[in-house]
Amino acid sequence: MRLFRTLVVEDFEDFRRVVCSALKQRPEFTITEASDGLEAVKKAEELQPELVLLDIGLPGINGLEVARRLKELVPGAKVLFFSQESSSEVVQEALTLGLGYVHKSHFHSDLLPAIEAILVGRRFVSPNLAWHEEHKNVAGHDHQMLFYSSESVLMESLTRFVAKALGIGNPAIVIATKLHIDDLRERLTAEKIDVDGAAQRGTYIALDVAQAFTALMSGAQLDSAEFLKTIGGLAEAALRRATAENARVAFCGEGIGLLWVAGRTDEALRLEQLCNELSKTHELEMLCAYPLNRIQGNDPVLQKILAQHTIVHSR
Repeated sequence: MRLFRTLVVEDFEDFRRVVCSALKQRPEFTITEASDGLEAVKKAEELQPELVLLDIGLPGINGLEVARRLKELVPGAKVLFFSQESSSEVVQEALTLGLGYVHKSHFHSDLLPAIEAILVGRRFVSPNLAWHEEHKNVAGHDHQMLFYSSESVLMESLTRFVAKALGIGNPAIVIATKLHIDDLRERLTAEKIDVDGAAQRGTYIALDVAQAFTALMSGAQLDSAEFLKTIGGLAEAALRRATAENARVAFCGEGIGLLWVAGRTDEALRLEQLCNELSKTHELEMLCAYPLNRIQGNDPVLQKILAQHTIVHSR
């Protein structure tokens, strides 16, 4: 049996442990670990691995730069990237430096098949990324999916998304809990954004998630027509009051992610689909936030939800 010297490079210890555990199911892999880019380069030069599993968002130097250096130091190594990053530019650059790219949301299903492929010289790309590459020029809107690791990351991301929109004269619609709406208002005010003025003009609309979902339900079922009518009407009104040229509504929140947490996964998927339907008739930029610690990458409904988005990332 041939043994493969394998270097696993991942700064998040828990995820690195999971990757190594998966590899240990196969006796042919002898595993060395690294937690940052510079350590990875040093260990690769010493180990001369046949296989390198490489995250992109690393401390020190990022995974793409690590891969560039490995081309000179370990030219025979097969490099497989695994990351939450799904932008076309990053994936394309990574595939000029390595043979494969596994999205972390597909880790459980894709890791071992990807390794088997690249060890025999075949390229492997996670299915959701292949979908993204195929459709990247079709979508006329941005529909981002954020996996957030903490409440602070959620609030920072919403603040940045809304502040950017309001700062250039675009309107914003937020669906969040009352606590987070209040926190967001304080954060935007600290960023010198005139939230109250925007609310009075109708270009900043904050909806309590519980009240919004109550209004959008017909009995126990999501009312798709009511969603399109209500959110579409708000978007139209906000766009009429926008000052930006070629204005677009920044539509964001945690509501769909909270449905997911509550086990209402089919409704979460339907809402993501409705958001894309709405974007066909309205100028929208969307950000949907999901808690990272509640996501199981091998869930088939999650794969369908991922496919509704143009960009998937985590913080």
